[in-house]
Amino acid sequence: MPHLTAPADARRTAGGEQLGFGVPGYAHPLLAPAEWAGLARPGTPLHWAVLNIADGPGSRPDPHCLEAAGRLHNARERALHGESPDDTVRASGGRLLGHLDLAHGERPFEELIADARSFIDWYRIGGFYLARCPAERAGLPAVRRLTGTLHALLAESDSADDGGRLVLGHGTHPYPGYAEAADQLVTFRGPWTDYRWSQVAEWTADYPPERFAHFVHGVPRTHLEEAMRIARWQGAGTIFFTDRDDRSGQSDPFATLPRYWDEIVSRIGPGISE
Repeated sequence: MPHLTAPADARRTAGGEQLGFGVPGYAHPLLAPAEWAGLARPGTPLHWAVLNIADGPGSRPDPHCLEAAGRLHNARERALHGESPDDTVRASGGRLLGHLDLAHGERPFEELIADARSFIDWYRIGGFYLARCPAERAGLPAVRRLTGTLHALLAESDSADDGGRLVLGHGTHPYPGYAEAADQLVTFRGPWTDYRWSQVAEWTADYPPERFAHFVHGVPRTHLEEAMRIARWQGAGTIFFTDRDDRSGQSDPFATLPRYWDEIVSRIGPGISE
């Protein structure tokens, strides 16, 4: 892939700017109650978490997901509008994003919009995570059309403040034009064995850290500091690191908490929510 040479100048996050969590999508709240409860804990530096019922919103509102969504929404309200002046620093204020699977550009526009409307109507989500988003230049016009429509839907709803948030789940560095199509891009998703030797696309230096997210699985506890240093150096403001991996029958290593969750929360510390 082109543009993967690390820039010669110091990366803009090398000075230790605040990191925060983006959660790609936990298991159903019945299967992962501790994970969902932890997202609403005061002090968790959460930028956003993804709600995914059945590769989308499902066929009808799920009462357990409604409860989890309500808790996270209330936590954000307390963080942003609480009586204490530093609530926005201390408390969880993460958005809940609806999961839309683009299937690398194969899903019809009408299906995606129908799923988006269900997420907004049922769960009052504050944005969308566009999973399996195309990364090539040829897919950009369709993605721009979709994100423009999604922003309009969010603006019309009363659940998304500031117009909502759209995250493109490429998992790799896409064609640079995608940076203008959404609020944030996931430019790495994969194992620690690849991440520790990864390089950043030069064009990303034109954007601030809040525009990029990295998801890394199989990160040993002893390498947490190194992983966070790489994220800062490469200009990612949102991360999710876990020691879980995709071996031993674990189909999604991001579906549960890392065993060192409390430690990584304390290392990052409370942050201003997005």
